[in-house]
Amino acid sequence: MTDLQSRPAAGPSGPAAEAPARVVPKPRPRRLGRRILRHAIMIVASIAMIYPLLWMVVSSLRPNEEIFRNPSLFPLSFDLSNYARGWESLAQPFSHYLMNSTLLVLGCVIGNLVACSLTAYAFARLKFWGRNIAFAIMLMTLMLPIHVVIVPQYIMFSQTGWVNTMLPLILPKFLATDAFFIFLMVQFIRGIPRELDEAARIDGCGHFRIFFKIILPLMLPALATTTIFTFMWMWNDFFGSLIYLTTPDNFTVPLALKSFLDTQGSSDWGAMFAMSVVSLIPLFLVFLFGQRFLVKGFATTGIK
Repeated sequence: MTDLQSRPAAGPSGPAAEAPARVVPKPRPRRLGRRILRHAIMIVASIAMIYPLLWMVVSSLRPNEEIFRNPSLFPLSFDLSNYARGWESLAQPFSHYLMNSTLLVLGCVIGNLVACSLTAYAFARLKFWGRNIAFAIMLMTLMLPIHVVIVPQYIMFSQTGWVNTMLPLILPKFLATDAFFIFLMVQFIRGIPRELDEAARIDGCGHFRIFFKIILPLMLPALATTTIFTFMWMWNDFFGSLIYLTTPDNFTVPLALKSFLDTQGSSDWGAMFAMSVVSLIPLFLVFLFGQRFLVKGFATTGIK
């Protein structure tokens, strides 16, 4: 009797002993309707924005006489010769213009990475007289239209004999002329703890070793963002190339695409659309592989 009273009462066992499952409330009809309407609007807006790109891809497969007669995304006939004709119809094969744009982009990317990172480190870490004033002037150049400086720049490069070369497009990048990337890197460097600099300085490191050994490896998201944007802007740059490049052998991809259009005669729209699709492939690849660095660069810079 005593043993029975001293034993604890046996509790329920098995599935009955488990906690009751959490009941997920069903969405209200009003909220569900709003969600469906929101997604429908986003889908329609996405289709409207991507329609020109899809139409260009489809038009690159149509004969010239059908391109502007059929605005739908379903071609009546296919003409794959647009790609072959567009590749060989200009003064040089289209690969020549792709190579020109590649050389231009590589020079501009290297120039922005080197010059803008060094300038950003100076603004973020060094203390010198007039630093805040110089930084404010640098930010003011973001609001300066390019048309204000294009005439004096053209006169200067014309006097040096650099017109019809890529030097006027590449050299300014090595002088840290893109204030947007400098500001981006300054904000990123300011988020790096100064204790790392102080520890390196105790070990005998100077500014150059601190920059190359500590700051630069931590700036990978900002450097990737700079690379992607510089690539996109310079690959699609038409105005600068039109001003400084005059002979067809030096044309970049935008100028080569313009060569397919003839204001006084017939224009080869099919070949132009075909080569436009080809010229978009490097942009898609760069954005595809660099998207995570791009998002991380903006996310870690914007919260500083």
